[in-house]
Amino acid sequence: MAKKFTASSQQLKPDPKYNSRLVSKFINCLMWDGKKSTAQRVFNDAMDIMEKNLKDAGPLEVFEKAINNAKPMIEVRSKRVGGASYQVPMQVSAKRQQSLAFRWILTSARSKKGKPMCERLASELMDAYNERGGAMTTRENIHRMAEANKAFAHFAW
Repeated sequence: MAKKFTASSQQLKPDPKYNSRLVSKFINCLMWDGKKSTAQRVFNDAMDIMEKNLKDAGPLEVFEKAINNAKPMIEVRSKRVGGASYQVPMQVSAKRQQSLAFRWILTSARSKKGKPMCERLASELMDAYNERGGAMTTRENIHRMAEANKAFAHFAW
């Protein structure tokens, strides 16, 4: 009899170096064209750069705090009511918070040009840790938009 596929049988394995599922998931998001070893090297080099530059905390602690700082609490979604579209503020699920934080950090790091990716990623993670940078700006803009459209919150589904 064939083994039945379940989501729990396909669990994401923790990263071998840091023993963290969060790191493993981030590396998968960083990866392009299936080149996981390249993504791991870029991430590990970025962690080494952060370790040299930050004396007060370990690189894994900085990484986790940077992700938590970049997570949005609320976002706006379009809702069509009677021919008009409204930007309705809604709470963000934990899974989506994490994926948005990953996306914003990687987008911001990729948009900086002129340096190797590991340096850009380290810079963006340190900025997010210190509540600055492109990912934090995106988060602030999303929160500001949700605050401005608070009047339409009663349309939330």
